[in-house]
Amino acid sequence: MQHNQNIEQTADILRLAVPKMTDLDIPITPENYAIWYDYFAETNLNLKRAIDGLIANQVVFTPSVNAGLYNRFIEERSPEIIENVQIETQILIKSLFNKIEEVTEGTSSFGENLHQFGSQLQQNPTAEELSGLVFNLVAEVDQVIATNAKMKTDLSALSEELFNLKDEMDNLSKVAMTDELTSLNNRRAYEAFALEQLTRFQDAQVDCCLLLIDIDHFKIFNDTYGHLIGDKVLAYVALALKNAVKGDDFVARYGGEEFIIMLPDTKIADALTVAEKLRERVCAKQLTIGKETKQNLGHITVSIGVAKFKTGDDLDTLLARADKQLYLAKSDGRNCVKYYQE
Repeated sequence: MQHNQNIEQTADILRLAVPKMTDLDIPITPENYAIWYDYFAETNLNLKRAIDGLIANQVVFTPSVNAGLYNRFIEERSPEIIENVQIETQILIKSLFNKIEEVTEGTSSFGENLHQFGSQLQQNPTAEELSGLVFNLVAEVDQVIATNAKMKTDLSALSEELFNLKDEMDNLSKVAMTDELTSLNNRRAYEAFALEQLTRFQDAQVDCCLLLIDIDHFKIFNDTYGHLIGDKVLAYVALALKNAVKGDDFVARYGGEEFIIMLPDTKIADALTVAEKLRERVCAKQLTIGKETKQNLGHITVSIGVAKFKTGDDLDTLLARADKQLYLAKSDGRNCVKYYQE
């Protein structure tokens, strides 16, 4: 039963993806088909959010837009893996279309033979001629049945291959959107999520706040204890932030010792409360290193700059305001939260 459901799901996605791509004037290449297969499969929510935002804003799917979606959500760092996925996708799609064409041609031929059979019946055939017509018709029916049976077998094999490839693409997508060290979302994932929130704000004035978080004196940890200890500090902060968010809240490592949290549907007063609780959570624990002789690293602290979407914003202006507040928090002694109320 599960296998039949997989076949039906694959066929359903094909019937949705190809017409949609055609409607949007998107060439049916392996890369583009991989994007829209993921979109209709609804397994990559960040990809779906990004495409829904583009469609809502009536963005034309130019080659550069298509390439951007592929690079952001599908492409993995290893060129060899991507090349294999592209080749396998191209082979599968071509094979599937060939099978569909075979059925179409067979059905067309059968229809023509039926029409010819009807015409010959109207010519008052002899018993011998009628027997021959019936024999030929039976042979045609048997051929259609055999063709459809073969088609079903071939589609089953193709479906299995396609789902194996789909699993591979899912893994590639997850890797491409995940920070290796902390297992948080990476900058690429943040940009996709932030674009969706910006679209929601522009369309319906849905509040969204951003927290830009920086580990205080991080360079000292690296210079004093080495990068392995620095990585431990990063992992500790990342875990604290991850455990603090909930629901639709989004946390990512932006780069270096900087992290970002986006709070959809959140007023600024609530965002400041969240930021303060995050700051307290991070500095509540003292880190130690060494198994036998433990060395205390002391309390880890963070500075946080907070900003919210306002009319006329893009992603850069929002981030710039949060960055300015982060700078003020650093200048004001660190381990604090700053937000400029206009």
